[in-house]
Amino acid sequence: MSRITVIGGTGYAGSAIVAEATARGHEVTAFSRSAPAEPVPGVRHVQGDAADEAALAEVVAGADVVVGAIAPRGPLATGFRDVYATIGRLADAEKARLFIVGGFSSLRPAAGAPRFATDLGHAPAEYHEELVTVAALIAEDLPATAESLDYVFVSPAGGFGAHVPGERRGEYRVGDDVALQPDGGGAIGGADFALGVVDLIERNSHHRAHVNLAY
Repeated sequence: MSRITVIGGTGYAGSAIVAEATARGHEVTAFSRSAPAEPVPGVRHVQGDAADEAALAEVVAGADVVVGAIAPRGPLATGFRDVYATIGRLADAEKARLFIVGGFSSLRPAAGAPRFATDLGHAPAEYHEELVTVAALIAEDLPATAESLDYVFVSPAGGFGAHVPGERRGEYRVGDDVALQPDGGGAIGGADFALGVVDLIERNSHHRAHVNLAY
């Protein structure tokens, strides 16, 4: 059993990861700006601002694994990368592994090719800034962290989101930073994405890596 803190624990991806990890017997803390509509039994729910370092430090303390499932929108539209820099520093100090829920645009269409975030023709213009910001975490920020920070950046398939939750299949595929679905089509449901993330946590087989999960 691991002590897992999920930052953004009431969002689409975060809440699915909280539910999956709890169901497997892990000790889970869900940190979010808002209280959950339906608290998960056995989960420690903590309300707070991800931009507040003291609040982050309180929920990261003692964790074996920290999962970041926040997005650069709303109050985090600015300062998103700074927040993740803080999360990474706190996780490293705790010797906790860091898993970050990324985006499809952070992936590449082929080995060595530029990331999709360099040419966002596949996405509506109103999302471009957000997608570029998230991609910068794995393109620039995480590789520059201390070698002692053990991170895994996990990108879902292109159609991932609350608008296409899908039914749990109990299956998924794991790829590296080359998209398993390079056309951006398809999806992976929230429950199966969470299944994959918790499997990655339990298997502890990827280190300072970028992976993608898709059907």
